[in-house]
Amino acid sequence: MIMRWLPELPITERDDREGGFVLVAVLWILISLAGLAGALSMYLVSSAQRLSLDDARLRSAALASASLELAAYKLSLTSKSQRPSAGAFSFRLDHAQVSVVFQSEASRLDLNHASKQMLANLFGGLGASSDKAGAYAERIIGWRTPLSETASDGERDLYRTAGVDYMPRSAPFASSEELRLVLDLPPALVDKAMPFVTVFNGRREIDALEAAPEVVAALPGMTEDLLKSFLAQRAGLRRDARSLASVLGPARAAATLDVGDAVRVLITIAFDAGRRSAAEAVILLGEGDDPYQILAWRDDAGYPAMLRPSGKAL
Repeated sequence: MIMRWLPELPITERDDREGGFVLVAVLWILISLAGLAGALSMYLVSSAQRLSLDDARLRSAALASASLELAAYKLSLTSKSQRPSAGAFSFRLDHAQVSVVFQSEASRLDLNHASKQMLANLFGGLGASSDKAGAYAERIIGWRTPLSETASDGERDLYRTAGVDYMPRSAPFASSEELRLVLDLPPALVDKAMPFVTVFNGRREIDALEAAPEVVAALPGMTEDLLKSFLAQRAGLRRDARSLASVLGPARAAATLDVGDAVRVLITIAFDAGRRSAAEAVILLGEGDDPYQILAWRDDAGYPAMLRPSGKAL
């Protein structure tokens, strides 16, 4: 057998080639480790940011809960007849400045109890024509009116004809946001109305001493001159029937002095580090072990108009 021998490389050349292979392998390992380190660094930064954000949200929730506790405490210091219908206070806690404003829900027009005239007056005052304002009021009444075995189902027929995929509730509004579902109401008009309506007043009348001018203007019998005169005197009026009747005249019938038990609380939190948050809640004042219950809650963390179970804590 004839064997063919390959020329043998010099030892130094073989070592250089083997060293080159090792160097390339080491470089690839270093590159891979650098990539893993970069990914790990990004993961740690992202995790830290999430933890920081979660911590800020937890701190905001705790401060909002403390704000509700303080508001309920302040309102419970006096008897119901002497309870303030509105107020404000602030405090510092956990490296943050917290501002709280509260107001009785009696200052808002109740979608479940307001008369057709008051509803029409509100929409008229917000820019709707007289005819359209009356039609919008009719649709609201139709939405909240229970079905009757003796009456025709005309309200539901309107929704069927309109081609929407839902029917009127035929029961009280569960939330003010439900107003957006009422047939034919322009979204822009609903947006204007939202600061002036509620489902927690519980009566036909409104607290004219605290209500916004747009709500006071909705009182039946209210005229432009009477409204102007009332608003000019309101700050100096005492909370008694005689004072109210003397300035409201024929509009007095739809006004009340009862501040009610439902209170809207607006909370603004400004952390020293610069972050800000806000929350809005409607609470129902009570007695005993549960000084208040949360009826509705909304904040800037993605929970708009969210109804929460009754209870003390957020």
